[in-house]
Amino acid sequence: MHANDTIKARLMDERDLERSLHRMSRQIVEMFAVDETAGVDFGLIGMQTRGVFLARRLARLVREFDGVDVPVGVLDATMYRDDFRVRNRKPEVRETAIDFDIHDRHLVLVDDVLFTGRTVRSALDALMDIGRPASVHFLVMVDRGLRELPIKADFVGRHVPTLPGEEVRVRLRECDDREGVWLVESGVTI
Repeated sequence: MHANDTIKARLMDERDLERSLHRMSRQIVEMFAVDETAGVDFGLIGMQTRGVFLARRLARLVREFDGVDVPVGVLDATMYRDDFRVRNRKPEVRETAIDFDIHDRHLVLVDDVLFTGRTVRSALDALMDIGRPASVHFLVMVDRGLRELPIKADFVGRHVPTLPGEEVRVRLRECDDREGVWLVESGVTI
């Protein structure tokens, strides 16, 4: 959490997160008809930062249940954002590493929170600069509403309607000091 955030509610604990990931991994397998002998024709693309860890967890679950390895890539769409030039601070550019051919492959773009839709729009632009996938589906742990663009997730861990001034914080043990999802009232930053 940030120092100015006021916690309003804990929305998901570690078990809730894991349960949602199990469910979504099953939904992905059903959508793409994963077969142990034929392999997979899709890949997972984790959006920096927490989407990367969620994508890796999903790939692990598919491997455990279905015995197939799903390729996982890492995408940073910072330079594709429509607001990166108007922000007051220098953008933090992170790694993009997609070590498999995305051309004609079905992709599942993975992120932690869907809000305005602008981040996923920029991720789609970044993906199209890398190659031409057969299809792109979107998986998000939390859809908090208040969209600014016509973007919809195909796989959702939990829908959490929020109000202006509220934010959803997903925390994962791989990069945070805790695990869960919280609804917070964001502090005013000037």
